[in-house]
Amino acid sequence: MYITGWTVALSALGVIPTLWVHTREFAWMWILGVLVLACLDAVLAASTRGLGFRRDVPRSIRLTEATASTLEVTNLSRRRMRGAIRDAWQPSAGAENPRHRYRLAAGAVTTLTTVLRPTRRGDRFADRVTIRSEGPMRLAGRQRSVEVAGQVRVLPEFAARRHLPARLARLREIDGSTAVQLKGAGSEFDSLREYVVGDDVRTIDWRASARRADVLIKTFRPERDRRVFTVLETGRTAAVRMGDAPRLDASMEAALLLTALATHAGDRVHVSAFDRTERARAIGTSGPVLMPELADAFATVEPVLVEPDWPAVVRLVQSRVSQRALVVLLTTVDVTAVDSGLLDAVEALSRQHLVLVASVDDPAEAELLAGREDAAAIYGAAAASRAGLERAGVEARLRHLGAEVISANPHELAPEVADRYLALKASGRM
Repeated sequence: MYITGWTVALSALGVIPTLWVHTREFAWMWILGVLVLACLDAVLAASTRGLGFRRDVPRSIRLTEATASTLEVTNLSRRRMRGAIRDAWQPSAGAENPRHRYRLAAGAVTTLTTVLRPTRRGDRFADRVTIRSEGPMRLAGRQRSVEVAGQVRVLPEFAARRHLPARLARLREIDGSTAVQLKGAGSEFDSLREYVVGDDVRTIDWRASARRADVLIKTFRPERDRRVFTVLETGRTAAVRMGDAPRLDASMEAALLLTALATHAGDRVHVSAFDRTERARAIGTSGPVLMPELADAFATVEPVLVEPDWPAVVRLVQSRVSQRALVVLLTTVDVTAVDSGLLDAVEALSRQHLVLVASVDDPAEAELLAGREDAAAIYGAAAASRAGLERAGVEARLRHLGAEVISANPHELAPEVADRYLALKASGRM
């Protein structure tokens, strides 16, 4: 049972005759009479069990986009029903208008629409549906909550996709007539040409030379369909907030943009989210199927407050990629990398693969570096400067091990990684 605002207003209306009569007994009789009417109204209200529900909600949606959850309500009773329905969702689902009024004749059906604008990735679930059935006097009614299952998966925003058209144009340029052709680089056959003094005799095509009665050699170009293995580190440092989102989200944007670009280039892409165990992966697929699968896998990935197991990452890469590949480690480069095992992992992977280490910078450090207002600001600037020097030292050690290193703020990391991938592809180093 519940009471409406009309019951409260009717109770308050009793103040007027009470002031006229000036007796406490009259006031209590008035309140008792209002309560009796409210109870009678609730008894006369139609049963809330006479309503049936069916929910329809999209399976998935990208973060920051809006969708709609529709709730089909059917009056299964023989009475006319009216009242309100609250279609509740968990707060991060962003339900904007969950309360609805309804008026249904016997056997009638209506559809209630709740707009959802999620604020977080992952699976967002519907809460209970609360039904109110008003009595004929609108003083009170019946109330009941029922479970109506509903779930929507919120995919990563992938805001970095706005950088994709420009990078695809650059990729077409690399693969087209202006592509860099390096003699002796790569192993993909390009064409035949006449031998000149100084050419490697191992590239002579003896069969073609016999047919032409001239010495011809094979020319090669960098391979265009290479392997790219991206490891998204989901350990402790990935949970650090960078503005409104964790560092993991910026790394995820970079992984999505790189995967989209490499897929268009025809490369074989493997993606894994890893800390001490594998949290998500996308392997064995290619073409237009890969990006939806990867976004779906990333949707439920959250940072875990543990140190990443870098030896396990090395074993994971070696077990899945036997040929030379571009291994992209999306992690945090700081002084803790020395003890965490990142340097040893990069050294082990660099023996067979080309390694790219990409890290998200904290924009708060730049703000601290500019602080000179008081003693606290100066100490903060000194701490930020020291952290920057330590990070530069770790980056230098990574480069000495043969790795490519990128460090950028959350909004620039994704295009920086894509540009470095294109540069490596154009130079034939992949």
